[in-house]
Formats: sequence, C-alpha cells, structure tokens
Amino acid sequence: QVQLVESGGGLVQAGGSLRLSCVASTKIFSIMTMGWYRQAPGKQRELVASISGPGNTNYADSVKGRFTISRDNAKNTMYLQMNSLKPEDTAVYYCNGVTSSMTWGQGTQVTVSS
Repeated sequence: QVQLVESGGGLVQAGGSLRLSCVASTKIFSIMTMGWYRQAPGKQRELVASISGPGNTNYADSVKGRFTISRDNAKNTMYLQMNSLKPEDTAVYYCNGVTSSMTWGQGTQVTVSS
C-alpha cells in the first residue's frame, strides 16, 4: 500500500523558515508530478507548489518567491523550503500526486505566529 509521510512542521515566528519533507512509498515516484498542498481551518485544501519528475516547478502566487519545492528521486523524497513565513501560511501541509493521487497522509502542522 502506498504511503505518504510528511514531516518538518512546527511553530515559527513570522519571517522564519521551515523545511518540510515528504517520503512516498511508490515505485513510480520518479515519474510522478508531485505537489505540496495545505489546508487552513475552515478552508479548502489548496495546491501551493508542484514539481514534475524532471524537476519543473510551479507555485501559487501566494507563495511565489518565498517557497521552494525540490525532490530527490533516489530517496523518493520531496521537500518544501519555506522562507519569510507569514501568519496566513498557517495550515496543515500535505503532499500528494498532482495528476494522479494517492491516499492522503496525516500531514504536518505549520503554525506561524505574528
């Protein structure tokens, strides 16, 4: 069974940084377009960044210039470097495929205090 395990969240002050990690137990990780999603309380889950197998990236306007998505296909791992964090970035962050999804993991909580 495919598993997605997110880690790296925490509590940080505005302006701070965090690095999230996602490990995916799928044999086709290297060819999948993967994404980082987030869901804030009372809001729908949204895609904030995506990366194709070869490494082409896309970002939501709200995080462009502050977040960097990357991946290590040899380790089946994807990362999200988050800099200049804002209180509005507070959410549970999840990883998953973009064009083909797997069972959602538990996510990792990111809380940014003002």
